[in-house]
Amino acid sequence: MLRMVLALGGLALASCSHGYQGYMTRGYSVRGQTYHPMSVGHALTFQETGTCSWYNESAFCGLWPGTTSLGEKVMPWDLIAAHKTLPLPCLAKVTNLKTGQSVKVRINDRGPFIAGRCLDLSPRAAKKIGFYDQGLTTVRLEVLSVGDGAYTRSKHREGFF
Repeated sequence: MLRMVLALGGLALASCSHGYQGYMTRGYSVRGQTYHPMSVGHALTFQETGTCSWYNESAFCGLWPGTTSLGEKVMPWDLIAAHKTLPLPCLAKVTNLKTGQSVKVRINDRGPFIAGRCLDLSPRAAKKIGFYDQGLTTVRLEVLSVGDGAYTRSKHREGFF
């Protein structure tokens, strides 16, 4: 009986996993275009300036959680973002170049898939850096760390600072 309980518990834990260990760098295709995420080492030195939009992954007016590319459940008040080629997840600092306001976000989703845009933020993150009402702004993105748990790699640990 104890073995059966342990086996069922193991199956339950396995079904809760996100399908990645530490970080996800596998390629993927959207609308006929294939994307190849950068290496973890390259991501740790990555900075980008470009057009940022916001998106709401949740459904039913923000009352039902959405699901990110990592399989994580998210709500509009989460500080998350989507990027096409960074390894998932990443922790990044995003600065609105028009207001000077910054926010730290967890990049755990893919997108934006609209030409000319480099990043999508959650509604709360867009409000924190002052562009929610405008819809678009110019931002500077700086990766702070890549990965989860024991797999986390950061600039500080890698000697970039």
